Amino acid sequence: MPVEALEKLHADLAANVTAGEVPGLVTAVVRGDDVDVFCAGATAVEGGVPVRRDTIFRIASMTKPMAAFAALRLIDEGRFGLDEPVGRLLPELAAPRVLRELGAPVGDTVPVERAIVVRDLLAFTAGFGVVMAGPGTYPIQAEIEAAFGPPGPPRPAHTLPGDEYLARLGALPLLHQPGAQWMYNTASDVLGVLMARATGASLDEVLREYLFEPLGMPDTGFWVTEGAVGRLAVSYTVGADGGLELFDPARGGQWTAPPPLESAAGGLVSTVDDCLAFTRLMLGRGVVGGRRLLSGELFAEMTRDQLSPAQKAHTEWVPGFFDTHGWGLGLAVRTVAGDGESAGSYGWSGGLGTAWACDPALGSAGILLTQRAMTSPVPNPVMNAFWSQVPAVTGWVG
Repeated sequence: MPVEALEKLHADLAANVTAGEVPGLVTAVVRGDDVDVFCAGATAVEGGVPVRRDTIFRIASMTKPMAAFAALRLIDEGRFGLDEPVGRLLPELAAPRVLRELGAPVGDTVPVERAIVVRDLLAFTAGFGVVMAGPGTYPIQAEIEAAFGPPGPPRPAHTLPGDEYLARLGALPLLHQPGAQWMYNTASDVLGVLMARATGASLDEVLREYLFEPLGMPDTGFWVTEGAVGRLAVSYTVGADGGLELFDPARGGQWTAPPPLESAAGGLVSTVDDCLAFTRLMLGRGVVGGRRLLSGELFAEMTRDQLSPAQKAHTEWVPGFFDTHGWGLGLAVRTVAGDGESAGSYGWSGGLGTAWACDPALGSAGILLTQRAMTSPVPNPVMNAFWSQVPAVTGWVG
């Protein structure tokens, strides 16, 4: 890798730590067989220990592509089909009603036009998801909050067990007809329950068998054991004054005991080396160490844009996001080259301050692990400092 580009990247990241933008961070940049890992700062604003390669981070929505990969392995095994209706395993969703329109009263519904299928859960077109609008914009928002609590960052200790979660979701109408609209997040948690029911195991056990153990990811899971909690970084949000405010401590925090719902949408913790193991798998298009973990056909499905222009419309998502991106099966897919990325690259970020992307055509990837939450769709300064310089280090084009 270019020495000057790396030195500048390290210096700018260290400057962000010194300025108090984050207490600490770990980054990894991959270019072919070369890997650069950089650590800076501490695990907490006060009283933390130095960040190291084995520091554990809450990776939030970076969970989604990992869970999706394991789900596709189950499809490869024939546990369920990609285009199979979910009703066999999730009878709560076998015959839902659908809001006449998003702003309709909760009881104003119409019949479902087709079944929700597993592909809908992976492509986020199942008809349910986060309503990207201010509180009280639509009547359904109050019903969703009454069932699941207020929207916001992951709070694993306050989740519902899978069966109760599905029962409450099934009692609500769909917000859109299946296949009509991309909606974020919820479908991943539904997918996690489906995976557990299909195997008769917990989602944690499924992910360990189908992903973590084959790749050698010992520090990735839904909670941190007592013996490892000293390596868990403290998590922060950003206050109104721009300063860091405690969101989740290390000891006694929400990730230090098994949660009621093992969230496939955002529940995992991990380390940079575990994320690198997953990255190598994704750069190898489902092959790692000469072993194919996922069929080429399903990997191609995972990493192609699954959405039509109509499904991307009116998402109330980041303005312009779908001008350059699509959604595959559990991750974002770049459809137009730019910002140092080539078309065909893919990845996703975590709202508690992490991000991951890779370009298999160039054998390049970047990983950023912090615990400063993104409180809006605008990347925090550390993310800007990292991603604006990754192209010079990795050779990404665009």
